[in-house]
Formats: sequence, structure tokens, C-alpha cells
Amino acid sequence: MTHKTSRISGFHKLGVPERIDQTLAFAGLEGGDLKSLFLDTGNLPADLVDQLIENAVGTMNIPVGVATNLLIDGKDYLVPMATEESSVVAAVCNAARQCYDAGGFITSMSGTRMIAQVQLVGIPDPGNARLTILEHTEEIRAICDDCDPVLVRLGGGFRDLEVRIIDAPSGPMVVTHLIVDTRDAMGANAVNTMAEKLAPHIETWTGGRVYLRILSNLADHRLARARCVWKLDAIGGAAVRDGMIKAYEFALMDPYRAATHNKGIMNGVTAVVMATGNDTRAIEAGAHAYAARKGWYSSLTQWEVTREGDLAGSLEMPMAVGLIGGATKLHPMARACLQIMDVQNAAQLSRVIAAVGLAQNFSALKALATDGIQKGHMSLHSQNIALMAGAEGEEIARVAQRLVELGVVRIDVAEAELQKLRAGH
Repeated sequence: MTHKTSRISGFHKLGVPERIDQTLAFAGLEGGDLKSLFLDTGNLPADLVDQLIENAVGTMNIPVGVATNLLIDGKDYLVPMATEESSVVAAVCNAARQCYDAGGFITSMSGTRMIAQVQLVGIPDPGNARLTILEHTEEIRAICDDCDPVLVRLGGGFRDLEVRIIDAPSGPMVVTHLIVDTRDAMGANAVNTMAEKLAPHIETWTGGRVYLRILSNLADHRLARARCVWKLDAIGGAAVRDGMIKAYEFALMDPYRAATHNKGIMNGVTAVVMATGNDTRAIEAGAHAYAARKGWYSSLTQWEVTREGDLAGSLEMPMAVGLIGGATKLHPMARACLQIMDVQNAAQLSRVIAAVGLAQNFSALKALATDGIQKGHMSLHSQNIALMAGAEGEEIARVAQRLVELGVVRIDVAEAELQKLRAGH
């Protein structure tokens, strides 16, 4: 028997069809229609796929839905969302509908500044090194701005300098933060380049040694904020409101609950970030780090009762997204989604995403405070289960409805109901 090895010399130099052949052969899956499945790259041209990822063999198409009813800062939006979870888009639509007549969402943005970190070690006098770096602020400004004249011409560039001393097990380290306005770009490449360029200068000024030179995804100089008031009669009365407040307080105080609470927020946030070709991992990392900024992990949202007795919610979180660079510009579907949203700059996109995140959280809290999360979620999920059971056409809705009526959304039950349906029972 021939030994299989994953060490394939020159794999990246092969064309996509050849890579598919070798991948399927390795897995013992030659023949059939698997190759055609991989070759079908949907609305993303195959040559672009090969440019966007190393060793490309295909694409993974994610459903894109449109969230309706969103009134944000006095403007109506249709917001594309890319997600495989059936209840996410519906949740945003429902939450937005319930606050539409009250004025919808109000949003703001702290700015479009990113942080790059330069780690300095081997310093016997970290306090002196910190001040030495700060004394070179204007030189640092010139070095950073010289890295990206186009960014400076567009109104961005170096803005501020922060220098911190961190006591590490191996000794103190001095960490320089470059605060850079990246405007309509997410900005990772821009700030990383600046950090790289600055590193030898910091070594010269301090006599220390620089190791890491990299951006931070805890973009707390780039905070998106959204707030909204839901009228009491629109949400079902005081009992629903009070139940939602209790559910929020649980997440506020308990990290086990907060993790799922914030995951629900990210259901909405990540779906818009993905639909627009932005970096979902960067946004998620920044969000969860920000949720732990007080020393414990807690809710990203805040919920209160207004003077009139209505329910007020707010969300504040890092939102480092862009309109230029990377997949945002290259992916045709991402460009189409941005056109649908009609956003003019990265700050506007960030504010829309924050509103979607708040809407998502509202729906989750309301479901938890009333019928429980499973009723609405499983009602939508029942269609997926019907499909998995082999239902086709009109059978899908009928089997899904039957699963909801039974209160049991399982594949074996769906298969049994599909057999009954086809047998005429």
C-alpha cells in the first residue's frame, strides 16, 4: 500500500484544476462529481480566487440575505448579511420594525484611527526609554507619514503617540503605540508598514531591541456606537421589558452568559462584515477584547428603562472596517453589497454595522424573555432539517410546518414525516 504524504512539492505552482485532482486523489475521492463542485466558484471568478488565497481549490458560498426595516440616523437602509444561520436576518428585520416608528437607530463613530504596536525589550531603564521615545514625537510623525503620502493627502496619517511600560516575566518591555488615522481603509497594511519603518529608529534612540511590530485589533480609538429606544407598546409591555433587562443583567455580571450574549451580537455584526468583504476575525477579536477591558468579560451592550418607561439599548464596540483594499475592493459580491447599502465612507459603514448588532441583541433578549430562543430559531431551522431529510419543492414547507407543530425538530422525525407525506397520509 502506497504511503500518503501531505508534503507535495510545488503544489502552489499548479493550476486550480490540478490542485483539485491532487487533493481528491490524496483523499481517495477521485471520480464522481466532486471535481465539478470545486470548479464551480459561483460569482467569484476562478482566477480571482487563485489570487485571494494560497493553494486555492474552490469557494465556499455563504447565503446572503437582506435585512429590511432599518432606519439609521434618519436614512432607510437595506443591509446585506452573509450567514449560514437562518434566524439571524429575520431577527434584525423584526427588531428594526419594532423601533422604526419611534425613529430607529442613532449612531456615531469615535474616529477612524488604528493602533500599531512596537515592542522594545532589553531596557534596564524603561522609564527613561519611554520619555526618550516621546521626545521624538515629531520625528516619528515624519517617519510614519512618509510611509504613505497618499493616506496623508486623503486627510489621514499619524495622529498621536502613546508609550507604555509592561512588566513581563522576562523583564520590562516598553511598548510604543502609533495612533494613525487610516480613513476609509481598515488600515492594517498602512500601520504595519509604519511600525516596521520606525523600529530601527527606536532601537537607536534607546539602545534596546525591537521584536514585534504589528497592529492591534483592539481598535479602541475606532469605536462604533448605536442606540435606540423601543416603545413599550411595540415590544409587548412592561413584563417583556423587565424580562429583557433581567436577561441583560445576567450577561453584565456573568462571563458564561456574556459569551453567548455577545456571540448573538456578533451574529449580526459578522454577517455584515463578511458581506462587505471585511476581516471578520479582526472585528471579532477586537469586540471580545473590548468586552473584557474592565478586567472581566461582560456585555457589549447596555439596556435601561427610560423616564417614560420604554426600553433603551446601546452598543459600543471597536469597528475597524474599510471600503478600500483587500476583498472589499476585489470581491464582486462585496462591492455589490456596498452599493446596495449606499455607504460613502468607512465610518458610515461602521455605524450601520453597530446598529445591526444592537438590533440582533434586542431580538435575542426578547426571545429569551418571552418564548425562549428555541421557538423562533427552530421554526426557521426546521426548513433546513426538512431539506436534509430529502424534502423538495412544496414538501419543504409542509414538513417544516409539521416539525414545528410537533415541537421536535430532528432529522429522523423529518424523514418519517416526509415518508407519510409522500405516502398520502
